[in-house]
Amino acid sequence: MPARARFALLASYRRLLSAPGAAAFTLSGLLGRLALSMSGVSLVVLLTERRGSYALAGTVAAAGLVTASVGLPLVGRLVDRYGQARVTVPTALYQLAPVTALLLCVRFGAPDWALYPCWAAGAAGPNLGGMARARWAHLYRGDPAARHLANSLEQSLDELCFMSGPVLGMVLCTTVAPEAGLVTAAVLGATGALLFSAQRRTEPPLSDAPSPQERRGRSPLRIPGLRVLMLTFLATGMIFGALDITTVAYAQSLGHKPAAGLLLGLVAGGSCVAGLVFGLLTPRRAPGVRFLTGVAAMAGVLLLPFLAAGLGRVGLVTLGVALFAAGTATAPTMVTGMSLVQELVSPRQLNEAMAVAVSGIVVGISAGAALAGAVADHAAPGAGYAVPVCAAALALLIALAGRRHLRGPSTAEESGPIVSASV
Repeated sequence: MPARARFALLASYRRLLSAPGAAAFTLSGLLGRLALSMSGVSLVVLLTERRGSYALAGTVAAAGLVTASVGLPLVGRLVDRYGQARVTVPTALYQLAPVTALLLCVRFGAPDWALYPCWAAGAAGPNLGGMARARWAHLYRGDPAARHLANSLEQSLDELCFMSGPVLGMVLCTTVAPEAGLVTAAVLGATGALLFSAQRRTEPPLSDAPSPQERRGRSPLRIPGLRVLMLTFLATGMIFGALDITTVAYAQSLGHKPAAGLLLGLVAGGSCVAGLVFGLLTPRRAPGVRFLTGVAAMAGVLLLPFLAAGLGRVGLVTLGVALFAAGTATAPTMVTGMSLVQELVSPRQLNEAMAVAVSGIVVGISAGAALAGAVADHAAPGAGYAVPVCAAALALLIALAGRRHLRGPSTAEESGPIVSASV
């Protein structure tokens, strides 16, 4: 990246975070999201080490994903009704109980079935990423360009957590104790949530006037555009889950299984860089058009690892370059999708709506991992890269079919003092 572009990037995000309280809720929310990204791999390592079964670890993790897909929107609805702090504090403290119960079950040899309710009971916690985006939406409610930049920052932070969280969890589990990763994730998650809740001056106030959806007691999923986004995000989650499993299987086939973490980090790295740069661009098209463009680009770049693997047993460097490039379309698509969620729903249902979108991703990750695992067991190494390609094509078809519902206000005027350059 040229020096001028780097300066513009740093200056823009520094001005964004200079708003009173912005850095505090961003950093505290980052702790909670880091914990979330650690917990999955920490659970798998714990159960494989203490119980000796990948199948058990996978099904226990899947039980948590199912619970999260249902529980996240319910917690989001409570946040919309009662406020972020009033819901996040008790939810974060409650989550410590089932995690502790699971650790005790593992430690004292409880039967396998006891692990499922423990993990499932603690899987649905506060969606700190969604609540942080809701704070940005309120903080810069009169500045669309700043909201675009803030959504780009949040997506890049998500990718940063997905890069570093699994690595940190793996290191703790393998160098300290199999339980260390999950214990650290639980402590970080509770600490981050409590610190986030303590930032009261940036918490969006509750509106006195309920939305029409609220008055009828209806879910924001009754909004057609949100249904389109959720289904598109479900297919996008399938991409993430399939890439994870296929990359691990392919690296193992080359005799370099430990390198799988680095390869997956390159996917997240490409998305992180793209998200930061995307934030500097001044949006000039309607959000629905930008979203369709992003999904189409995602479908295109995901052909790269598929083609690289299809050429034969390519080296890790070639595959790494293809995976980094494949990641570059993810963040812009997710940024625009979350911006559309903010425009399609009332502020009184924003947390629930963003939790619904995240739930779609969670379900998709589980489905994509299962499909890619089946392909990895019964096909040649690298054939599983066809799964994310098909999932991306499915996401594009869904977005195209529902494009008339993805209409938001035109953003041609979306320029402001935060954005200092177009890249």
